[in-house]
Amino acid sequence: MIKFELNRKGVADLMKSKNMQEVLKKHATNIKNKSGSGYEQDLHVGKNRANARVWASSEQAVRDTYKNNTLLKSVK
Repeated sequence: MIKFELNRKGVADLMKSKNMQEVLKKHATNIKNKSGSGYEQDLHVGKNRANARVWASSEQAVRDTYKNNTLLKSVK
């Protein structure tokens, strides 16, 4: 039997690393570009990990997202 012990600090460091931030930024940019105009993105590093988000920032984009699930479809 193999015993595996997770290095929690190592995982937290990995999840906040510059490499992880670049991966998240790449995916967020891709989603934003697929969604069209009126969408924004940002990236921040929290206590445990880096986080990226994309949101509808204009009234037209908000309506488009509600009507067509634009952001959800852009994730695919």
